[in-house]
Amino acid sequence: MTRIVVRFLAKFILYFIAITLVLVIAFKWIPVPYTTTMAMDENPTTKDWEPLENIDRNLVSAVIAAEDGKFCSHNGFDPEAIARAAVQNAQGGRIRGGSTITQQTAKNVFLWQGGGYFRKGLEAWFAFWIEKIWGKRRIMEVYLNVAETGIGTYGAEAGAQRYFNHSAARMTQSEAARMAAALPLPKKREVINPGGWLARHGGTIQRRIAIVRRDGLDSCVYE
Repeated sequence: MTRIVVRFLAKFILYFIAITLVLVIAFKWIPVPYTTTMAMDENPTTKDWEPLENIDRNLVSAVIAAEDGKFCSHNGFDPEAIARAAVQNAQGGRIRGGSTITQQTAKNVFLWQGGGYFRKGLEAWFAFWIEKIWGKRRIMEVYLNVAETGIGTYGAEAGAQRYFNHSAARMTQSEAARMAAALPLPKKREVINPGGWLARHGGTIQRRIAIVRRDGLDSCVYE
């Protein structure tokens, strides 16, 4: 009986590794057609895949400024951000995330929303491999095409059309900053006329875009 269980587990692990690596390799080249998040969204889905060259650099710089300032220097994980998030969350109040753009991309493409150690473990697995196989430019391209940018709206192009009535290929720093500010909670955060803390947060992101450019924090995307 024990031998049967061990054999089953061994086969399961081998199949899991093989299937997940096939998916990671395939999505290095193929646009991601649909995600679990989209499937679980009760709203009609609007999405439009665009290659990175058709997405304004202002948005790339804005999401790095807002979500992951070390995107170009880490290997998919930011231990300092994870530690800070753990300390803050232990103190109560608003839950803070420590995920990098790589981890968010892994979750958005291969997994589902929500917490739990099991899902976080799978997220780490996929994050490790997309860093190794995709590289930074592809990670950013996929992230900006599958991230939820509004109610039932996915990707930079669909978001730009929804909020600004024009393509993501030409976004001002203000537009990019406002969209980036809304990314963590796109169903709740206003992009067109943000107020209070959200407006100030968007202004901070907009100012940080210049720092991202000055310090080359988005350079790995354009090498």
